Amino acid sequence: MHIGNYVGALRNWVALQDKYDCFYMVADWHALMSEYNHPAAVKENTYIVVAEWLACGLDPKRCVLFRHSDVPQHLELMMIFGNLIKLGRLYRCPTYKERLRQPDGANLTNYTFLGYPVLQAADILIYRAAVVPVGEDQLPHLEITRELARRFNTLYVEVFPEPEALLTPVPRLGGLDGRKMSKTYDNTIDLSDEPDKIRNKVMAALTDIKRVRRKDPGHPDECNLFPWWQAMFSDDAEKIRPQCEAAQIGCVDCKRNLAEKLIAFLEPIRQRREHLLRNRSGIDEILVEGANKAREVAEETMQQVREAMGL
Repeated sequence: MHIGNYVGALRNWVALQDKYDCFYMVADWHALMSEYNHPAAVKENTYIVVAEWLACGLDPKRCVLFRHSDVPQHLELMMIFGNLIKLGRLYRCPTYKERLRQPDGANLTNYTFLGYPVLQAADILIYRAAVVPVGEDQLPHLEITRELARRFNTLYVEVFPEPEALLTPVPRLGGLDGRKMSKTYDNTIDLSDEPDKIRNKVMAALTDIKRVRRKDPGHPDECNLFPWWQAMFSDDAEKIRPQCEAAQIGCVDCKRNLAEKLIAFLEPIRQRREHLLRNRSGIDEILVEGANKAREVAEETMQQVREAMGL
């Protein structure tokens, strides 16, 4: 995972553990839509993702943390929802069209990629979720989820709520190069990056394109990296703004400071991550326990679904 995942979702997930009954799923089935040629990588990445979640503060005693493929009821509900949505609606999904335009889009012309929002709807509604903590880029998918809930409730019996999005204060963070943050573009800071790698990435980042010389006043609201300060270190951002606008600090100074702040923040996470990955049996135990809890709720929902449909 990268810093955009942390700001857009993971930080929010950690806080929500004390406010809601939270279900957090490692989406290994979804991952197979692009990694079907390398399925072993999906298993390895599952361990990495769980280690990163735990390192950032998810607590299996305060939430249900499970693996997608351990709860087959998701696929059963997806099959039912697949009957309730038109192909044209899926083709119009903006994230689908945007993803096809990316460099690896040719590898994502399979059925599962087109149907991704349907399985995602099942993932959400199988737990009758009231709110969904997502990044801004997932809002079109969530709208499909709401439509499917509405369609099922109207056609059969009301079973599902129409879940609301729960966005973070910074729902989307741009990449180091000014484009959308994506591992495809190699413009991220990963939670596993070591200090020197973080320094090199940040020092090469795009900043304020209007600021030509060091003595020129800066434009924080138009700088590519100022939102990083706001998202990660808001108190420092308020101090940096007047300094930048008055040309008291330059972009190189700003990047150097940001790199060191990111290193100090991420290093404990990276170390905890490495410790957890050395004890994979502990991760397995967490996933087994979480799957048992998730299946119990998922099967309860499916019993209601079957009864509503007369199956």
